[in-house]
Amino acid sequence: MKRCLLVLLLALGSPSLSWSALPSTAQIDAEVRRQMAAGGVKGLALALIEDGQIHYVQAYGQRNAQGQALLPDTVMYGASLTKAVFAYTVMQMAEEKLLDLDASIADHLPQPLPAMPHDPKFARWSDLDGDERWRLLTPRILLSHRSGFANYAWLEPDGRLRIHFTPGSRYAYSGEGYNLLQFVLEKGLGLDVGAEIQRRVFERFGLTRTSMIWRPDFTANLADGFKQDGSVAPHDKRSKPRAAGSMDTSINDFARFAAAYMRGEGLSTAGRAELTRAQAPIRSRHQFPTLDPGLRTERPLPKLGADLAAGLGVVVFNGPQGPAFFKGGHNDSTGNTWVCVAQQRRCLVLLANDVRAEALFPALVRLVLGETGAPWDWEYGTATN
Repeated sequence: MKRCLLVLLLALGSPSLSWSALPSTAQIDAEVRRQMAAGGVKGLALALIEDGQIHYVQAYGQRNAQGQALLPDTVMYGASLTKAVFAYTVMQMAEEKLLDLDASIADHLPQPLPAMPHDPKFARWSDLDGDERWRLLTPRILLSHRSGFANYAWLEPDGRLRIHFTPGSRYAYSGEGYNLLQFVLEKGLGLDVGAEIQRRVFERFGLTRTSMIWRPDFTANLADGFKQDGSVAPHDKRSKPRAAGSMDTSINDFARFAAAYMRGEGLSTAGRAELTRAQAPIRSRHQFPTLDPGLRTERPLPKLGADLAAGLGVVVFNGPQGPAFFKGGHNDSTGNTWVCVAQQRRCLVLLANDVRAEALFPALVRLVLGETGAPWDWEYGTATN
């Protein structure tokens, strides 16, 4: 009945649902290669999800300076796509009543956060001594980037962690918030987060070329990165899991995760919906710098999309095709994006071992998915005042 109603709306020309037919794989391949050549992009991988199933996967270009081909099972850096995987894992734990998304993290720790022994793989929580606002932090607030932290403590002028605004009061992207939730799970609940993600996500969905830490068997088919100036950045072999962004993956594997995510496997219907529910509005002009005080009160379509908001591990918005979400991943030699339209359970995943590929993403998403209203200006723009 629901699908029949949607078909009827389309036939009547509903202005809120302007879905597009998928281009052929030949059209996709030709346009990707054309744009890569024009932009000097060395490597890019693509996966298309349709109705919660993998529709097409392809890799283009090279994985290293030696010119070896980038393949669908080449291990690439997942960067901040890790956050969506971590949020999916935490939601499973919440549904099992291992933690309460809305309880203070103080409820899950054996002693106050600033008094917890320092673990070198995390920030110094003792920097928060004297600021009782840390008690306002909850798993939901941390997963929706409302902690009040800078992206990372090391970006602070003095390298000390601090809370810049009342937790929960606004959005400001923070990997430190994700790492704090990892710390709470490990030190408070006694869980091994890397092992939990491995069991709950990677093994569940058959992600055999994905890991939260470096694996020696990745060596034979591994992508190095290319920076903006074309120089090569060797793959960072991470030895410790980081909820904020240590995942290695391949386009084959992340396509499996994206498809399962759209089907909601491993979660109740309500739990899956909570991940992409608007948890809090986003009013910043751009995602970075994260603590930019300037606010945008209007986000007209199609430039930014309407109702931009924080989900849990993703950013959600309403566009011409209805509710949608996306998640990016970036470092000096990596550009990733994952854009999904809810109604058709349709997604495009783009993993690039060349940061210059980010300039191609808006056009490629538009080619494959049609106009989604994805907030490209917010994601890649930079506040200047």
